[in-house]
Amino acid sequence: MTQEPDLDLDVAARIEKLETTIAFQDQTIEELSQALAGHFKEIEALKREVHNLGSQLRDVESHPALTPPAEAPPPHY
Repeated sequence: MTQEPDLDLDVAARIEKLETTIAFQDQTIEELSQALAGHFKEIEALKREVHNLGSQLRDVESHPALTPPAEAPPPHY
């Protein structure tokens, strides 16, 4: 019977350690979730930026001043 109080203290200590571990894990999961959400927002913003830059590049490439002339210029003497 003398081992019962020691066993109860051991079980209580183990339960407390598990509860502490779970609390830290919950906090870490929440922090990671927030970081992941921030990364998704940043990726979406970068996708929009790439799309806009692609559109601007197509506009510049199709500008008439940048198209080569239909005929080669005549030779100069």
